[in-house]
Amino acid sequence: MAGKGIIAGLPWWVTWVVVPVILLVVFGGVLATVFGILIGLLFKILIAAALIAGVVYLVRRVTGSSSSSSKSDW
Repeated sequence: MAGKGIIAGLPWWVTWVVVPVILLVVFGGVLATVFGILIGLLFKILIAAALIAGVVYLVRRVTGSSSSSSKSDW
């Protein structure tokens, strides 16, 4: 691995502080975009699940209270 040879002679703070900071500055916009898309997608999935559950609840409540016929009519 050629990468370990380059970093081997440097102080620890360069390897563990400076290099990650440089990578965050360079790729920070890409990471923020990816995380934003993922969080937005998860939020939309959560909203869709809540809406579907609400519709199912309302349909069961309305059909259960207003309909006096048995379920075998279906």
